[in-house]
Amino acid sequence: MGAGKSTLGEEVAERLHRAFLDVDARIEQREGSIPELFEQGVFREVEERVALEALAMPPSVIALGGGAVETPPIREALRARATTILVEVDVETAWQRVSGSDRPLAQDEQEFRELYARRQPLYGEVADARARDADGVVLAAGGVTVSSVPADLVVAHGPAELIADERVLELHPAPVAATVLAVPGGEEAKTVATAQRLWRHLRLDRSGTLVAFGGGCTTDVAGFVAATYLRGIDWVAVPTTLVGQVDAAIGGKTAINLPEGKNLIGAFHWPVRTVIDTALLETLPEEQRREGLAEVVKTGLLAGEPLWELPDDELVRRCAAFKTALCLRDPYDRGPRQVLNLGHTFAHALEGGAGYEAVTHGRAVALGLLAALRLSSRPTDAVEEVLAPEPVRVERERAWEALKRDKKSTGGELTLVLLGDEGGFATNVPEADVRRALDELIAD
Repeated sequence: MGAGKSTLGEEVAERLHRAFLDVDARIEQREGSIPELFEQGVFREVEERVALEALAMPPSVIALGGGAVETPPIREALRARATTILVEVDVETAWQRVSGSDRPLAQDEQEFRELYARRQPLYGEVADARARDADGVVLAAGGVTVSSVPADLVVAHGPAELIADERVLELHPAPVAATVLAVPGGEEAKTVATAQRLWRHLRLDRSGTLVAFGGGCTTDVAGFVAATYLRGIDWVAVPTTLVGQVDAAIGGKTAINLPEGKNLIGAFHWPVRTVIDTALLETLPEEQRREGLAEVVKTGLLAGEPLWELPDDELVRRCAAFKTALCLRDPYDRGPRQVLNLGHTFAHALEGGAGYEAVTHGRAVALGLLAALRLSSRPTDAVEEVLAPEPVRVERERAWEALKRDKKSTGGELTLVLLGDEGGFATNVPEADVRRALDELIAD
């Protein structure tokens, strides 16, 4: 009690577009005041009934009372049915928040402190993760951890194999002790040939875990291989680049490229865990950091905040939480999650027009954002000042053909993500306008 679960629960439910239920509030609504139920000696019985009803509901955000974990059937239901997140609070803060209230178990400070200490092991037993704010709760719900990378956090049990960017292995120790399958850096990793080589060399059974260690291209191909090997095995993403940490390694979209277009072969296969260690960014070349900044600017535009101005730790955490919330709302990219493609339709077209060689992803995204903002009649200042994109030399017709094969387009109409007052939205755009916007990104 006093951790702020109810306030956080409402905020998280709003971000995830899910129902919110506060068990204590539901008890008082249906059964009467909690102090009176304590006096009658029936509170725990009532709490058990209401909590188990709540845990049987469709996916929702539930705030449990602080003592609910003392009831064995509730603990069992939490293990079986829920992702349980402990909202951490120190005893001093908790006591300051509840002292002087009518809460039956907060009338004596010494007894309150003893209660706090007694419940800690139970909280540790049921908690899948811990958090202190709404971003932390969202990240935990999506299996995303922003911390250092101890091996037992990456793979807690069972056999594992590691797919790693060969350049990253020269800079950082592997996050797990396992057989290493190296892949080239960048888009060269996302080919049918690379995927086939990995399938043929894997020796895991269905109890195994595949760990991806590298940038966005590494996590893309490793996730796709995990999705398709033995019809799907668990995988863990350990992204080492800014673009990987704020975007590519989150949400389970995995893919490889074809000559005809980017990410045309893929699967939705969520990692069981994404472990983000911002210390890995210390060896990132400035050029690669600018690649990631394009995704940061995109996220900031969608969130309506200049996230690119934050220090790395906070920048990564905020961007990762924003994407995680959208992905939890829309795991299979059928609606709200599509806004994350702001600028990417143009970006993928430019990459395709360059044969995935002469134009990097970050540079293409920067240009794509410029085009999307122009079509949205929005200011382009942030993109120009932070990313300074310049037109690139690519094959115009090849880029146009790649754009027309974009995955969001349906029924022969071109669908783009644009930016409005309330964030991003997907809409059909006349072909002539799209072609003109693309041409403005290509140097003569």
